[in-house]
Amino acid sequence: MNYQNITLEIKNRTALVTINRESKLNALNRDTIAELKDAVNQAETDESVKGLILTGAGQKAFVAGADIQEFLGKSKEEAQAMSQLGHDLMNKIANLSKPVIAAINGFALGGGLELALCCHIRIAAASAKMGLPEVSLGLIPGYGGTQRLTDLVGKGKALEMILTGDMVDAQDAYQWGVVNKVVELYELEETAQNILDKIYSRSASAVSAAILAINASLDRNVDGYGLEIRTFAECFGSEDFTEGLSAFTEKRKPRF
Repeated sequence: MNYQNITLEIKNRTALVTINRESKLNALNRDTIAELKDAVNQAETDESVKGLILTGAGQKAFVAGADIQEFLGKSKEEAQAMSQLGHDLMNKIANLSKPVIAAINGFALGGGLELALCCHIRIAAASAKMGLPEVSLGLIPGYGGTQRLTDLVGKGKALEMILTGDMVDAQDAYQWGVVNKVVELYELEETAQNILDKIYSRSASAVSAAILAINASLDRNVDGYGLEIRTFAECFGSEDFTEGLSAFTEKRKPRF
């Protein structure tokens, strides 16, 4: 796919995916969502890629929401299809076997915050602002925000953010558990890469297993404890476990 709305750069074993609609504050439209899904699929199947960073072009916005122009004149059936398209992308990212970090460089509003929420880790620039303002449009979050925000911050804070539609700054987002870390804008990509580099020094198969097990804790249709037992046992059959155990007994760093 030839990308018009995003860029994909692979370096340091990382796929850097940038939403590249700066004049539109990197707003999500159908084409951008399709391109993001394609880029994530590419990163998933590329054996040279060990993790992903998602960010927005420029210094103003990560993603300032969905492209509202696409909402005009839509029927309920068309709106449901739009929501499903967003859910498909967000679920793909959330369940990816490789770690995904959102580098939030500016406004992350509506669908933009929902995109960040589906990532495994979120790093925010100190100047970033986040929120789910959909109620001011007579809507609710439609790309998983009502569920993932509640998982992170609890029912009370999720209700406060969603019902008021207010933005929060990066420090409040950190205190509430929306983001993992706050850094200066110029440190953002480097910080995300440093975290990934640390993850890359660990067992890739164990990292994938951990993502699977942690995600299961949020799925009411899955016995997360049972899945953890099975996944723990499966690790014993991996080459990484053999290497990790050998490195531990020989008092050296593992070579994964």
